[in-house]
Amino acid sequence: MTVCAVPAFAQQGQAPDYEQWNETAEKAEQVVSDPQATNAELGKLRDELVDWREQLHRAEDVNGDRISMIRNQIDALGAEPAEGETEDASVADRREQLNEQLSEAQAPRIAANEAASRASAIIARIDEITRERAALELTKQSPSPLLPTSWADAATDGVALIEGVGGEVSGSDASDEVWEDLRPNLPKVLLYLVAAALILTLGRNWIESLPSRLSARASDYSRAVLAFVVSLGQIALPMLGIYLGISAIKATGLPGPWTTPFLNALPVAAVILFGGIWLSRAMFPRQAIAYTSLQMTENARLGAGRWVNALAGLMALHFILSRAVLPLSGLYEQGEVQVGRVPVAFSEGAAGVWHLVVVTITALVMFRLGNILRRIPRDSGSQDLSYRHYIVAWAGSLTRIVAPLAVVAIAAGFVNFGNLMVWPWLYSLALIALLILLQDFIADLFNMLQRGAEGARDGLAPLLIGFALVILSVPVFLMIWGASGEELAEYWVAFREGISLGGITLSPGSILTFLIVFAIGYVVTRGIQGAFRNSILPKTKLDAGGQNALVSGLGYVGIVLAAIMAITSAGIDLSSLAIVAGALSVGIGFGLQNIVSNFVSGIILLIERPVSVGDWISAGGQQGIVKRISVRSTQVETFDKTEVIVPNSDLISQPVTNWTRHNKVGRIIVPVGVAYGTDTRKVENILREVVEDHPLVSIDPPPAVLFRGLGADSLDFEIRAILADVGTGLGVTSDLLHEVVRRFAEAGIEIPFAQRDIWLRNPEALQGEQKPAAATTPPAKSEALSEVARSLPDSDDMDGDGR
Repeated sequence: MTVCAVPAFAQQGQAPDYEQWNETAEKAEQVVSDPQATNAELGKLRDELVDWREQLHRAEDVNGDRISMIRNQIDALGAEPAEGETEDASVADRREQLNEQLSEAQAPRIAANEAASRASAIIARIDEITRERAALELTKQSPSPLLPTSWADAATDGVALIEGVGGEVSGSDASDEVWEDLRPNLPKVLLYLVAAALILTLGRNWIESLPSRLSARASDYSRAVLAFVVSLGQIALPMLGIYLGISAIKATGLPGPWTTPFLNALPVAAVILFGGIWLSRAMFPRQAIAYTSLQMTENARLGAGRWVNALAGLMALHFILSRAVLPLSGLYEQGEVQVGRVPVAFSEGAAGVWHLVVVTITALVMFRLGNILRRIPRDSGSQDLSYRHYIVAWAGSLTRIVAPLAVVAIAAGFVNFGNLMVWPWLYSLALIALLILLQDFIADLFNMLQRGAEGARDGLAPLLIGFALVILSVPVFLMIWGASGEELAEYWVAFREGISLGGITLSPGSILTFLIVFAIGYVVTRGIQGAFRNSILPKTKLDAGGQNALVSGLGYVGIVLAAIMAITSAGIDLSSLAIVAGALSVGIGFGLQNIVSNFVSGIILLIERPVSVGDWISAGGQQGIVKRISVRSTQVETFDKTEVIVPNSDLISQPVTNWTRHNKVGRIIVPVGVAYGTDTRKVENILREVVEDHPLVSIDPPPAVLFRGLGADSLDFEIRAILADVGTGLGVTSDLLHEVVRRFAEAGIEIPFAQRDIWLRNPEALQGEQKPAAATTPPAKSEALSEVARSLPDSDDMDGDGR
């Protein structure tokens, strides 16, 4: 198929050569369909297709301004007439012209999109073929290393390797020209060797003790950060020594095809070794400088550190052997390509034997380490463990399973698969440990910046950054398990193009645009709220409740506008969700009816303001001061300083007593009782003098003293007074009662106790007049019964019949 670019494309850039693209695509499809195509041919073809796809993606963005302008012109004409309806002829002609122009402007985009889709499909097929071949290679079965012939081949190839390496190391294979060239370079070689030896011995000991010595002088909140940063020198400084040592060896001119592969693999192996030792000391320190990342017993921590050091050495050894000597090395093996190895070609049987020895030793160490890690939650003795402890315990349990399975796989001849199980898993464990240490470092860094403030390490910012690190580590995990850079790039392209959910395409660009615009709108909204709350509204005559309602309303409006602007800026079309939203609205309405009711009630509270911030209210059996009115609920602080959350719907649908809605004026009633026989007018005068003398009692209207009734035990009076601030009612009541007691004591007025008259039927029975002598109640007992009768609890008076 031949696609020609239309002239409209040339307005904004040169169109791709679609004829050449079609030739490339057809050739690629033929190569992909050929089972004899090599990996090298597929890889070269894939790179070419990726370049074409980038050009085609750029072509998809042309004529953007023109397309937008034409669409706006079409929208300005109004909606198209429905079936059976007509519109003005001039409008119809103009609509037809604009639609033709729109089709012409969109043609380059459509052509580029179609070609890019074809390129992506071919690339995906190439990746699929590559993965299938890699899977076949990893699951290939070679002769079992347990066979005697495999051991014989391993011995033969091993002797050949030792002789070749030994000849180069000893210099016996070196020519006279090599020795002549070495003499002038000998001082430099010796200088490099001495420097390397000093760095790897004295320098390494010094850098290992440096974190402890420096942290002893640091403050509590900066000690952990300083120790972490300085400890990185435990990797960097030994690597410098390794580099100098390799430079010294290469400067001699002695390395040849037997030793050069080992020297080329040594730097990465050194990073593995020293990095593993650093992880061991950081995760399982003998003596913690600030704290330990995992809660473990001392014996478990020391044991885990020893086994991690051993694994670091074994991982470095395996890297050197796989790069320089041995085939069938799992993910290190790139099919039939073996670049830079020693001249001797190890047979598959011989390689299996050497791999079996290394993996068996490694599996034993892994099993011991897994035993320690899986027991961390149980041995810590704490119920409040963070998620990391359970992740490490899970990894330890899985390590105990992986180790023996890998040995069995290699013994059965699946050498590549056995190596695939062991080494990537160990690198994954190392990455998990590194993530834990980085999360602790970030928390320590925030703690240092906030100078040890309470909760600084456990704040939201360190948590979010730690979560971001976990997300960013996903590509690293994929690379550990064999994902190539091309595959990761393909994943990124697919992610960048976005995913479709319910007709909405979400891409990183649209999501990032949404978040940025919404964040800007949110910050602007909060800034406007702060300006109104602190600068503008205090200068108006609005009360505190009205100011709070206005500020809250601005917040709701601002957030809604920010969301609308963010959705529009991100290019998210929500019209495709209209049908789904309509179908779900009924179910959502039933499920969220209480939340919606509270939300609507909150809006009513902010508009009508029957209750405002600062009001003293009584609702739902609780009394207190309104502190905050939110979307769903109202926060009330009771007088005993407890917080009560009242749903907004309760404040709208149920009776609410608002003591201070329009003003703080309120009345108090103080009951007072005096003994029978007291001069009531005298009591009234005293009570009136007491209440009128109190400074917080209003004189307009004046207070009142009322004689309310003849009680069972007392003459009942009431003091009724109006206060300018009813919130002081309890204090005023207390003051009035204190003064009443004092004035009554001066005037000799009695405040009576409760009085009861008890009528006894047959009182002579208590005196024993009609009882036999043996049953006569003694006088002491009669007095006791009288005391009991007087101490009976309050009840209604009994009549003469005792009822």
